[in-house]
Amino acid sequence: MKASRNLLLCLCSMLALGFLYYSSGRISLRGWGYKSLYDKQGFLLKLDGSLPLELVYKYGNLSEGACKPGFAAAKMTAIYPKFTKVAPMFLDPNYKRFSKISDYLPPFGVKSQGMIIYHHNGACVLCYSMSCKTCIIVGNGGILANKSLGQKIDEFDVVVRLNEAPVKGFEKDVGSKTTMRITYPEGAIQKPEHYETHSLFVLSAFKAQDFKWLRHMVFNQRLRSTDGFWKSVARNVPRGPSDMRILNPYFIQTASFKLIGLPHNNGQMGRGNIPTLGAVAITMALYNCDEVAVAGFGYNMSTPRAPLHYYEKIRMSAMKESWTHNISKEKEFLVKLVKAGVIQDWTNGICGAGC
Repeated sequence: MKASRNLLLCLCSMLALGFLYYSSGRISLRGWGYKSLYDKQGFLLKLDGSLPLELVYKYGNLSEGACKPGFAAAKMTAIYPKFTKVAPMFLDPNYKRFSKISDYLPPFGVKSQGMIIYHHNGACVLCYSMSCKTCIIVGNGGILANKSLGQKIDEFDVVVRLNEAPVKGFEKDVGSKTTMRITYPEGAIQKPEHYETHSLFVLSAFKAQDFKWLRHMVFNQRLRSTDGFWKSVARNVPRGPSDMRILNPYFIQTASFKLIGLPHNNGQMGRGNIPTLGAVAITMALYNCDEVAVAGFGYNMSTPRAPLHYYEKIRMSAMKESWTHNISKEKEFLVKLVKAGVIQDWTNGICGAGC
């Protein structure tokens, strides 16, 4: 009797272990199958421009050309489930609530700056008060030349330009409207007369020296030294404090470490871990715009003699000299956005016919 009971207990134990083993196998297989749908950055592997069913119901009845509220964020979330729309464009006095930027030095944060962060409510009306915002990031690529996109670019609610890219004389291709110009000291327009009459001046700070430079510009103080800059910088910005902003470094951090997958390097600037300003601006737009388009993007390294910018004669080969950017990794990220229809590429420079 005792032997039978021991045998029964043994069989029960074996059955229980077998069940656990089988269950764990199914769970792990299910988990493996789920993970296999996504790449190591967390993006869906199979991308196309079709709308998920829930988005078809949401946007299918809108009239053609109507702004689609929340569209970019919805599409982004569909291909990148970790996306959360929580980050404002600019820093304000409550910036410390973004603990991740308080923990990092520039360019990924504002640690150890001990500086004033300027914020003036209402100055960027298009950025905040509209129920639905269409945004276009105008890159500086030579691919913009002779495309005659100026009129279409000006139809967007928010037109973002980068660094010193000129407008005057190029209106037919790049438009005349500028809502904000994002730059860093070395990339800023150096001649005050070349600035637009009305636009926000937005600093994207990549190093501690950039914050000091902005303080001089805000208070219209003489810049006595340019130590710490890798080229000459603007010494005057014809904007009042109410028209100046600091881009939230959350976007540099997110673009680099999460979306593109560049080396973390202990949270410090290093070789190949800084996204281009264009990629940073696109990331900002995904968090703050309902629809996002780009023009003038795409580095084609197979054509080294092609013009790098639409406004000067520097060649594409100059990008090989950059040690801070990883152009190939960044292109992988941008191609995902275009393929999935998260952003519209009006000059087809990001992936050409490949999308």
